[in-house]
Amino acid sequence: MSHGTLYIISAPSGAGKTSLVKALIDQDKQVCVSVSHTTRAPRPGEVDGWDYNFVDRAAFERMVAEQAFLEHAEVFTNCYGTSRAWVESTLAGGRDVILEIDWQGAQQVRQLMPEAVSVFILPPSRAALAERLQNRGQDSATVIAQRMAQAIGEMSHYAEYDYLIVNDKFEQSLTELAAVFIARRQRLCVQRERHREMIAQLLANNGPI
Repeated sequence: MSHGTLYIISAPSGAGKTSLVKALIDQDKQVCVSVSHTTRAPRPGEVDGWDYNFVDRAAFERMVAEQAFLEHAEVFTNCYGTSRAWVESTLAGGRDVILEIDWQGAQQVRQLMPEAVSVFILPPSRAALAERLQNRGQDSATVIAQRMAQAIGEMSHYAEYDYLIVNDKFEQSLTELAAVFIARRQRLCVQRERHREMIAQLLANNGPI
């Protein structure tokens, strides 16, 4: 079984990253998303163990001390972390794993797993980003203003990534994101491992026709 690929996908809040990733995994069953641990309270409709692994700060800090996270960060006074053991075991099982993390987390992951493939998603404009944040109806005007202020700093790190997608038209952006995953699976090192037996038969001098 071939080893899975680790993908890092980052974007400012409101750029459409979560919607794109959800649509991708709905159509590509070889991909799954890492479920982060977080200290923030669940939002309406969120399920523990599915959307996030919700833990208190004491439990989170204990996991940090045990080096249980591939990356972790504090965002808007809440902590988020990615289970290293879960990611490694899922990749070893042959599935691709997506980490939806910010640029700081991406830097941490690259240090430990430099083979990770990274994608940054930009909104088409600041006005579009502000409109999307407002239309979500999840945050107060104060929080939206904070997210808009932070977005500029986040977007300045786009050049650290392997791929860049501008999420203007959703379906086109989804096609572009899916193309990254499809192309990565056609690399020689991946295909040679996946089709080792078939290739051996094709190249055998006296193999069956």
